[in-house]
Amino acid sequence: MSDAPSHCPCCGQLNQCPQATSASPVTQCWCFAVTIDAQQLANLAPQLRNSSCLCPRCAQGLPPDSPPATD
Repeated sequence: MSDAPSHCPCCGQLNQCPQATSASPVTQCWCFAVTIDAQQLANLAPQLRNSSCLCPRCAQGLPPDSPPATD
């Protein structure tokens, strides 16, 4: 998949991460309000880990056609 900071390493779609496009630390992100699926992180190839953020759908371990949960 993609190794661009603004794309999800699982599916290649935009990860909607404000930090990916900011030169300084952010204080708000969608990921602050969801539980990240540990299995999704474990399934990442080692070279993709810590390279970019997951998208909301992949972070929650949802299938590609389901909407991500929002709070």
